[in-house]
Amino acid sequence: MLGSTHGTLTTDSRRARVIACGEQPGPAVHGRPADVDDLDVSGRPLYGDVPDLDRFFRPESVAVIGASDTEGRPNTGVTRQLLGWAERVGARLHPVHPSRPSVFGVPCVASVAELPEQVDLAVLLVADPLPVIEELAEAKVRFAVVFASGFAETGEAGAAAQDRLAAAVRRSGMRLLGPNTNLNAFEHFRDDLDGPAIALITQSGHQGRPVFALQELGIRLSHWAPTGNEADLETADFISYFAEQPDVGAIACYVEGLKDGRSFLLAADRAARRKVPVIAVKVGRTETGARTAASHTGKLTGADAVVDAAMRQFGVIRVDGLDELQDTAALLARARPPRADGVVVYSISGGTGAHFADLATEAGLRLPTLSDAKQAELHQWIPEYLSVANPVDNGGHPVGDWRGRKIIDAILDDPAVGVLICPVTGPFPPLSDRLVQDLVDAAEQTDKLVCVVWGSPVGTEPAYREVLLGSSRVATFRTVGNCITAVRAYLDHHRFTAAYRSPLDEAPRTTSPSFRKAQALMRPGQQLSEHAAKQLLRAYGIRVPREQLVTSAAAAVRAAGLVGYPVVMKASGAQIAHKTELGLVKIGLTSASQVRDAYRELTDIARYEGVSLDGVLVCQMVERGVEMVVGVTHDELFGPTVTVGLGGVLVEVLRDAAVRVPPFTEEQARDMLGDLRGRTLLDGVRGRPPADVDALVEVVLRVQRMALELGDELAELDINPLMVLPRGQGAVALDALVVCR
Repeated sequence: MLGSTHGTLTTDSRRARVIACGEQPGPAVHGRPADVDDLDVSGRPLYGDVPDLDRFFRPESVAVIGASDTEGRPNTGVTRQLLGWAERVGARLHPVHPSRPSVFGVPCVASVAELPEQVDLAVLLVADPLPVIEELAEAKVRFAVVFASGFAETGEAGAAAQDRLAAAVRRSGMRLLGPNTNLNAFEHFRDDLDGPAIALITQSGHQGRPVFALQELGIRLSHWAPTGNEADLETADFISYFAEQPDVGAIACYVEGLKDGRSFLLAADRAARRKVPVIAVKVGRTETGARTAASHTGKLTGADAVVDAAMRQFGVIRVDGLDELQDTAALLARARPPRADGVVVYSISGGTGAHFADLATEAGLRLPTLSDAKQAELHQWIPEYLSVANPVDNGGHPVGDWRGRKIIDAILDDPAVGVLICPVTGPFPPLSDRLVQDLVDAAEQTDKLVCVVWGSPVGTEPAYREVLLGSSRVATFRTVGNCITAVRAYLDHHRFTAAYRSPLDEAPRTTSPSFRKAQALMRPGQQLSEHAAKQLLRAYGIRVPREQLVTSAAAAVRAAGLVGYPVVMKASGAQIAHKTELGLVKIGLTSASQVRDAYRELTDIARYEGVSLDGVLVCQMVERGVEMVVGVTHDELFGPTVTVGLGGVLVEVLRDAAVRVPPFTEEQARDMLGDLRGRTLLDGVRGRPPADVDALVEVVLRVQRMALELGDELAELDINPLMVLPRGQGAVALDALVVCR
């Protein structure tokens, strides 16, 4: 895991050691040692190389270790498939077996050392690949594939074996696919199809079958990478490589687990820069284990929420089902960029149009009302009593003349329209036949997206099999849900890439002046008191209330006079996580007698509860704002993450929070607020003034800086509540919890 690569070294000491000693400054990035300039302030890479996989997918020579032609043996079927594949890609295949003179008529050598030439790719059909890897290293083989199972998927012993295999591969300099992979990379890809292709990455080979089958519908596939256990080559490597291939229009992924969070983000960033859509099914949405965390932030942020946020930050489109992966990848691979984001629903039934419009609008698609002029134009061919505002109800597509095509062309000519969707709930010849032919003909003449939902459960009708599937310009779906999912992803992707500015370009590379002040406050393995936690916030320029830490009732009275009534008093100690639940907070104190009484009560409660105090805080009372929570947790895959949400005592009940993985931009910080269900509270409700959103965003960005600079030392940070005051008045951290790693 990337987060554990550097052990317990601080950010500052890591960078100092790199510069002073010439040591490799960080983890290798796809086989290349990271340069100092390639690292952010946390020591994590900002750049990832693209592995050269050309000779993996199109080798000139292949060795099959353990080749067989004995019928009934598993290796025989594999060898036969590899022979056919090698012939198709023009590769020379060399069987390797210690006791066979030939395999399927091809001369066989007894060992790797006897290979007649240096081979690009070795396929290992042996149970124990480790000794063979060392032989291949001596022969300078560039790539190897290991099919054998019994590695990390089987438990601790298997994981240890996989670690030994990975170490041998690193020493060898070759790249390895697997172990626990299969033959998907060597499938028979159709070469008679045109247009941009889908490149496929799957950790489970069977889960890629629906996408691979798209070739039968005329959609081209260029590559399939079955990554298996990812001892070496991983999903990120293939995303980076496929994003650079000019014929790849979309990358479809089935991901069970990410090997390295930062490598995945670097690969997704490369695809986003090149505007190549990445669509992924990522399993593991549900929490399978309890999460132990002292902070509210830790309880709000589950591992899958972090993966989901990281994907959205870098434009990866996450879908749930393999059917959605299939349809969304097919659309994004082939559709041209949208001219507008308006969607028009064209239907032969008012009920169908209304139903589709409800579902599309609920999903976030924009269905603009057509202009009066456009509606008048459509009513030349559609009766006046039918609605053409959007959805357009034609009452039955014209069959006997030219009006149907006129209607479709008129809709597509509207500059506000980028997508035309026609749901056909079932075949109704000849009306449905003429309808789809007009749609196909119109699609050939426009650069806008035309979609058809063919709702027939049969799917054998000529209008579907011959007309719709025969067109490369119409996107055809079998379900309304998949159509809406794909169109939304299509519009979102192009909107995202058009405005994309990589946060990696803006990531800080050197520590801020706040870093040394903050480092002096950290206590490894301990939780800080509220007073110390607020000092940490203050070091990073985050505003906290006026307050004093006191150890007597008399001192509390003096402090209250200096802070200014009314005041809040809180017990302060390193082991206190949630003071309110223990009765260790007193608010709205307006006199010296109340302050004295509160001091005695707080210390009595602490003594009764067995809580050790370093004193009592006498704090300025801050009112009239929106209570938010901002925090940091440490994710095992991605490292430090930043969360913002609705705060206060009900934070864990509301569970309204958004998370991002640093680095992220100011615009992405603002997008976090848009993810909140309670976002309107910041705009002012029931007569309350709008909150200072700019100040809230500034706090989020300062917390991100803390996460980057202190991330390997900071287990958790929780600012709750952060009181966001009315616009122009800032934000104040009323309470804070810090747990050091």
